[in-house]
Amino acid sequence: MVEEKAAGGGLCAVSVLCCLTLACSYVGSLYVWRSDLPRDHPAVIKRRFTSVLIVSGLSPAFVWVWKEFTGIRTGSSLLALMGIRLEGLVPAVVLPLLLTMVLFLGPLMQLAMDCPWSFIDGVRVAFDPCFWMVCTSDMRWLRNQVVAPLTEELVFRACMLPMLVPCAGPSTAIFTCPLFFGVAHFHHVIELLRFRQGTLSGIFLSAVFQFSYTALFGAYTAFLFIRTGHLVGPVLCHSFCNYMGFPALSAAVDHPQRLTVLSCYVLGVLLFLLLLFPFTDPSYYGLPTPVCSLASAPSPLCLS
Repeated sequence: MVEEKAAGGGLCAVSVLCCLTLACSYVGSLYVWRSDLPRDHPAVIKRRFTSVLIVSGLSPAFVWVWKEFTGIRTGSSLLALMGIRLEGLVPAVVLPLLLTMVLFLGPLMQLAMDCPWSFIDGVRVAFDPCFWMVCTSDMRWLRNQVVAPLTEELVFRACMLPMLVPCAGPSTAIFTCPLFFGVAHFHHVIELLRFRQGTLSGIFLSAVFQFSYTALFGAYTAFLFIRTGHLVGPVLCHSFCNYMGFPALSAAVDHPQRLTVLSCYVLGVLLFLLLLFPFTDPSYYGLPTPVCSLASAPSPLCLS
């Protein structure tokens, strides 16, 4: 069990302050470059890659300083606490991603029905090096599928959760951590207002929806991180969800094969709820997971 010098409100104050500073540093790094170009312009994306990668690279230092300042001591290394370890790596790669794909069973079925390619054509494209060369040369693809999932999960999950768990416990940390993640995405409102992309009320509603969606998603990946003790699962799930986007429910209702598609939506949610705990059983990933060793008291989330 964790040994600590700081206790009570003092530990929580330091933890929240460190998380808030880290979140502000990440978002602030996006605006160190002055530009009149929109956020999707390749030049803007490249500059932001530079700044967020620097902040993300320095983010483990926040955890180290927090550990030294609070006097928290565990038997796990700093990297292990951040979910960077080999034990249970294979299930950590496969099971969380498979679980997320089950949740998206409806959208995946909808996508398969509307796709003009056959299954064999899709496999050929997936293994075609030219396809991946085109993808990696697209700055928006790199941002959405690689850089954003990796840096956001590293900063907002791998670095923040180890700081929040000793203070709040695993259960509360799962719902506290996404608040930093959701608020961090409010910077998109600045972009919309700056380039007048919609009405003020529309932008506000979009911001509220985005905060709710990102906070809910953040709670899910925080749950995955605490249960598996790995960073790779949340990163892969984040990348997959960025690719899929928010489920197009209106298109599903109007789909020619509406009954099949909607049935898959419902079945996906039911199977997801049924498999959520079995697929994230900590015994698959090394029990107890390093981040759970930071908890001041045993938590059911950390148990098999």
